[in-house]
Amino acid sequence: MEKITKRQKQLLGIIYDYIKDTGYPPTFEEMRESLGVVSNQSIIDLLAKLENQKFLKKSEASARSLTILPLGNKILKRNPLIPMLGSASAGSPIDALEVSGEWQEVSTDVAQFKENIFLIKIIGDSMINANIDDGDAVLIQNQKEFISGDVVLANVAGDRTVKRFVSDDKPPYVYLKPENPKYKNIPFREDTEIIGKVISVFKKGTWKNIK
Repeated sequence: MEKITKRQKQLLGIIYDYIKDTGYPPTFEEMRESLGVVSNQSIIDLLAKLENQKFLKKSEASARSLTILPLGNKILKRNPLIPMLGSASAGSPIDALEVSGEWQEVSTDVAQFKENIFLIKIIGDSMINANIDDGDAVLIQNQKEFISGDVVLANVAGDRTVKRFVSDDKPPYVYLKPENPKYKNIPFREDTEIIGKVISVFKKGTWKNIK
C-alpha cells in the first residue's frame, strides 16, 4: 500500500466527501474546520504532499480546483467520482449546457480509463436504438482515433451531439448517423470535431452497454 500519513488520509477523505456531497472541492476554511486546524499553511503543506504523491491534482492556485486521482481513490478504498461536464443533444445539435458542481460516483471497472473520462447528459431521442435515451448520462472517453461504428460525442459548428460515426466508401463518405429513423444523417464538415467515444450509458441507476 502506498505511504500516506493519518492526517493526509483524513484530509483526502474530507475532500472526497465534500465533492460527493456538494459537487465542489472544499475551500481552505472548510478544510481547516473539518480537520480542526487554524492555519491555512497546514492545509497547503498537506495538499502539496498529497499532490506530490499523486493522490490528488491541483490545477490552479485555488482549493476549488482539486481533483482526486485514481491512486487517491485506491487509498481511500472509495469509488472514483466522474465530472458531469454538460449536456449533448441526441436529436439535432444544440448548444452545450455547462453543468457545474455535478458528479457521479462510478465503480472502479467503469473508471478504468482513469482521467480521460467524463459524463454528458443526453437530451433527445435520436439514439434510442443504441440504448441511449433522453435523460440518460453517457460516459465519454477522450481519444483521437475512431473507427466506423463508434458512438461518439461530436462538435458540429460549436454544438455538441451524440451520434454514431460512419466512414463509408460512398457518398456522403464520412458522416454522423442517428439511431432513430426519423432523424437524418449529418455529413462531416470542416468544422466537425469528434471529442470522444461513448463507452457506457447510465440509466435508472445502472451502467449499461450501448448497442
